[in-house]
Amino acid sequence: MKNVRFYGDKPYKAAVIHGGPGALGTVAAIARELSIDMGVIESLQTKDSISALLVELNEVIKDNSDKPITLIGHSWGAWLAFIYAAQYPEHVKKVILVGSGPFETKYVSNIADNRIKHLSDAEGEEFHELLRKLNTDNEVDKNKLLKRLGELANKSDNYCAFEIDTEKKDSLSLNGEKYNVIWKEAASLRQTGELLNFAYNINCPVVAIHGEFDPHPVEGVKVPLQDKVKDFKFYILNKCGHSPWKEKFAYQEFYRILRNEIGES
Repeated sequence: MKNVRFYGDKPYKAAVIHGGPGALGTVAAIARELSIDMGVIESLQTKDSISALLVELNEVIKDNSDKPITLIGHSWGAWLAFIYAAQYPEHVKKVILVGSGPFETKYVSNIADNRIKHLSDAEGEEFHELLRKLNTDNEVDKNKLLKRLGELANKSDNYCAFEIDTEKKDSLSLNGEKYNVIWKEAASLRQTGELLNFAYNINCPVVAIHGEFDPHPVEGVKVPLQDKVKDFKFYILNKCGHSPWKEKFAYQEFYRILRNEIGES
């Protein structure tokens, strides 16, 4: 499977990293919009472990950029960008975390509580059941489960989202197996504290952009990182959920922040 797409012309100043895990192509719209001003790499995750994903991302960046670049990671992709910056600091100019999950386990229960507020009782129960099934090894059609989870998350995680014309074309097949394998590993990194400890090895600036309506709690990103990252900046977007680039009331401010931060790096 192809693991990279390019937007605009060289030199590439930024790379976008999708979430999921397994939601390939979901941040293509960010790359396309930024490519009006700069060259952008869209990294597509095709491997089955975090270590392999880091090697894959490193190969993509090394093969296509002679200078350190800005990494823009969404959701799970924010964590991957964060870890990459700790392990390959020579290739990263700045890390921008968009809608990141919380960095400490004590904030995790807040996600479910916040989502329930945005879903009906039946939808909330279905959401939890889908997560349970995705995290077991005996479910056959994880792609179907991940698709349905995405449909519910679109309701629970967004404030006033609009559909992007190219979204269906950009998004590749969801991979539920990758979600199952990689998310277990990622959750373990958070539980043991190793995820947050990567902050001590990050030398570049780290910027977090978070929607106030995002069920992933703001404090789960802001509080842990502001005490650990040497150069940390946090933006909160009003009337905005988990995916700012497709939020009616926030997307313009989101892109303004992105362009300013990339320009400053």
